[in-house]
Parts: sequence; structure tokens; C-alpha cells
Amino acid sequence: MIYLDNSATTRPYSEVIDTFKQVSEKFYGNPSSIHRFGNEAERLLIKAKQQASNLLEVSENEIVFTSGGTEGNNTAIKGIAFAHQNRGKHIITSQIEHPSVLETCKALENIGYIVTYLPVNSHGVVSVEDVEAAITKETILISIMHVNNELGSIQPIEAIGSIAKKHPKLFFHVDHVQGFGKIPLKLQDSGIDMCTVSGHKINGLKGTGLLYIKKKTKLFPLLHGGNQEIGYRSGTENLAGIVSLVKAIRLNLEKQNSDCEKLIQLNKELRKCLETIKGIVINTPTNGAHHILNFSIPGYKPEVIIHALGEKGIYISTKSACSSKQPDKSTILAACGLSDEVSKSALRVSLSFENNLDDIDKFCTSLDTVIKQLSEVMG
Repeated sequence: MIYLDNSATTRPYSEVIDTFKQVSEKFYGNPSSIHRFGNEAERLLIKAKQQASNLLEVSENEIVFTSGGTEGNNTAIKGIAFAHQNRGKHIITSQIEHPSVLETCKALENIGYIVTYLPVNSHGVVSVEDVEAAITKETILISIMHVNNELGSIQPIEAIGSIAKKHPKLFFHVDHVQGFGKIPLKLQDSGIDMCTVSGHKINGLKGTGLLYIKKKTKLFPLLHGGNQEIGYRSGTENLAGIVSLVKAIRLNLEKQNSDCEKLIQLNKELRKCLETIKGIVINTPTNGAHHILNFSIPGYKPEVIIHALGEKGIYISTKSACSSKQPDKSTILAACGLSDEVSKSALRVSLSFENNLDDIDKFCTSLDTVIKQLSEVMG
């Protein structure tokens, strides 16, 4: 099997699974319980938060463990919207955000909030000038993703963070789900107030994640109850998931430091191979993230290509996994100004540190064969 759909989800590292199993078996006490068994679980939870804060170079009380990217994005956006609505109801985001951001913003529009959806250029990148120009006295939040999950374009987060610093009354949220562990992003003194990370995108387990919340950032919690996670996320903590998430974070950051060049080489080889196949249009800019490559084959339905490759044990995808079963065109590519023909025939290859050059060669050879076979059938 050749798995090239790592932006949808990744294979959990064996060390992550082992950690989850060990904690589930030995530390199943409730961290909120006052007996010794509960105290042992609480100590492990505190240790996990200390390790996560060290890895992310932030304070322990700036980390809230979540169930993943969707919860993190909802918590950040709705949390700011509800906590600061007396000061303003204007939110700035982009047209190519993940559905968990766009749908959250649309839901807020239904209850009276105003949202500015910034356009992107042909490479899928927002203009820093557009961000600054969109800010009004009513603006309470800017939410821009770091790496686009479908196209792989990288947003100018550092520059936007500098703008956010000039406006202390608004908050800046970054969806870092696709970039974490692949594209470095500094949190401290960056202008970023909130940052979302998802475990299953970094070889961790589904249902795990975290949200960085900068000190003195006031959010209205989505969940009320036992006041866990500094009051931001009530509910008994998923201790085994949390500890396994921290393990995945550590392993990914180590590979980001040691194997970054490997991803660059895989991306170069993939581009070179695809450029030799007739009819393929590469959509991801050359300065995009190294682990995502989006391309189109105009005239062919992407679902047919995917199923044909799947029969050969090769797995890629079309759009974001959260919208890939919808047959219409890619709204991300359409926002970049690409034609309907290109937007409707897009495919995505997403790499991990576990892929190799042999995977790329076999994929390209198989893709070329599939296209030729379909071409013959189509006449």
C-alpha cells in the first residue's frame, strides 16, 4: 500500500499507540478525583502539559487540550465572538479557510456578526495589505490558517501578526492544523493569540488536539461543567489521548528538524514526475508547503482517478477530507481564479515523513497508466 493522503489523516506512530495503551491501562483514574489514584492521573496530566509547553515554547497555562482541529477552531472563534461582542462584532478571515472556520463564521453571521472574507491571489495567498485595510473599530478577531489544507499555500502569518500587534483590542487566531510539524511557526511574541493543532494530522490519534491561548486572552467557553482545562473546556480529560498527543508532537518536531530536506526532495521528484504526464496542471505554487501538492487533470473526473489508483493500492484524495464527498468544484481553487475545468478535476497528494522516493515513482507510473487507460475508454 502507498498512502499519500496524509493531510486527511496520518498513520499513528507505534510509540503513540503504545503510550495510549499504557496510560489507559495504568492511569485510568479521573484526574479530578481526590484519592491517590486520581492524584496519580492528575500528576501525569500536569506533566503532559509541562512537556507540551516546553515543546511549543509557551507557558503551561496557555495550553488547552481539545478533541482536534474543529473543536479548537470553534473554541477560538466563537469564544472570542461571544466574549467580546459588546465591543464589536466584526471578524476577518479568508475565502479559503477550512470548513470548521468558514462554517463557524457563517453561523455567527446568522446571529448578527459581520464577517469579511478576504480574497486570495492566484497562488492562494491573502494580501497583508487587504488584512490591514479590512480592520475597523468593530473588529474583534482575525482568523487566518497557516497552511491551506487543499492547495498547500502558506499564508504570511508573521506579517499579519505584526499588524495584529498594532491593534491590541483585536485577537489573532491561526489554524495551524496542516502546518504543525512541517512548517515552523513561532508563537511567543508573534502577535498570535490563539493557535489550533490536531493530533491525527501529526501521526497522533483522532480525537486529540490542543489550542494555544495566549495569556490574558478572554474567551467564552463552549463547554461548561467541572471547570477543567483552566475553565475553557469542561469535561473529564482524555488523559491517554493527551499524553499520546504530546508524544506525537515531540516525534514530529524532531522529524521536522531532521527530515525536512527529505520532504523537499520528495516534493521535487513528485513535481518532476507529474510534469512529464500529458494533460496535468499543477496548482500548488512552488513556494507552497512541501508536503502538499495539488494538481488537476482537466477532462477526467477525480473520483474515477482515485478509485482506479485505489485498486492498485495507492491512496490520494480530491479536496479536504471534510468536503471530499461533495462532487462539486473546489471552492479553494475557484477562489484562486482557476477555471471550472481545473477546479472540478483537482487531486491532492499529501506526504508524510514516512513516504519515500519509491512511493513517488510507483504513484506516478500508476497514474500515467490509469490516465492512458481511461483515455482509451473515453475514445
